[in-house]
Amino acid sequence: MGLMTATGPFSRAPAGKFNSEMTLYLEPTPKRVRVIVGGETIADSRRVMILHETGHQPVYYFPPGDVRSEFLEPSDRHTRCPKKGEASYWSVRVGDRVVEAGAWYYPDGPIGLSGLIAFYWDRMDHWLEEDEEVFGHPRDPYARIDLLRSDRAVRVVLEGELLAESRDAVVLFETGLPPRWYLPLEDVLAELEPSETVTRCPYKGLASYYSIKGGERDLAWYYPEPLAEVGRIAGLVCFFNERVDLWLDGELQDRPASKTTGSRG
Repeated sequence: MGLMTATGPFSRAPAGKFNSEMTLYLEPTPKRVRVIVGGETIADSRRVMILHETGHQPVYYFPPGDVRSEFLEPSDRHTRCPKKGEASYWSVRVGDRVVEAGAWYYPDGPIGLSGLIAFYWDRMDHWLEEDEEVFGHPRDPYARIDLLRSDRAVRVVLEGELLAESRDAVVLFETGLPPRWYLPLEDVLAELEPSETVTRCPYKGLASYYSIKGGERDLAWYYPEPLAEVGRIAGLVCFFNERVDLWLDGELQDRPASKTTGSRG
């Protein structure tokens, strides 16, 4: 499925609706989605809607009937969005666990959004899509990852120093991100030291980081136990294209314009 085909947003028969400015797109998802706080499932739905908004990750919105109202308390917080209108908030209380203004809804929202309830992803304890926990944000149904082996000559250089050289890379292509070149650890010449930094990706799993000993911090990352779908990158090292000089078959690549945070692939 792609943006232009089947029931994609730009197909001839889209499943959802755009608002008039075409900056919001709300559509159903076939997944069962659950939200857990303090050991309680506070939302459980097979009728979840997913909102796509320019410049934002997708957000799940739940029908009120699929949210356990006994765990919601009115909040004094109100915010206003120029595209969606005024939002009212709920706090989430499960025993002694309280998430202040952890959920919101738009009483008069556009494109079918009215009354649906959303939760701050990082303030909840766990999110499940079907029976699998998901980290970071909802998986975008229009995102794709391709892993391809490559014997291209890959050289990673920082300020004239050769950090890595390989002809045994796995290149990862992910929607909206620059290609990422994953290299065997034995092809890394730089002296690496583990970092305490850990990040989560909903598509690849838990990432750990390496710094250059005595130099750049968190310059590379790896997935010790990636999700099964991308298992081929397990243990391979990837350097931030944005912060090093990447040479492919003797040709220096342009550094991506994306920021180093939130743009890992």
